[in-house]
Amino acid sequence: MEKEQLVEIANSIMPFGKYQGRALIDLPEEYLLWFSRKGEFPKGKLGELMALTLLIKTEGLEQLVKPLKRA
Repeated sequence: MEKEQLVEIANSIMPFGKYQGRALIDLPEEYLLWFSRKGEFPKGKLGELMALTLLIKTEGLEQLVKPLKRA
């Protein structure tokens, strides 16, 4: 996990679905777990960032990412 990825997680916006428009770090853990259980995070960079977001949330590290959000 690199700082650039943490900044992206804090500032990338979910482009589709029920939580469209929310920053990845603000997605509910249950939503990310649903993707994980299905075994189908989106392909490419978005899926990688969502998987990292789930790891951050399950390890209780959200407070490291939230200060990186742009106003």
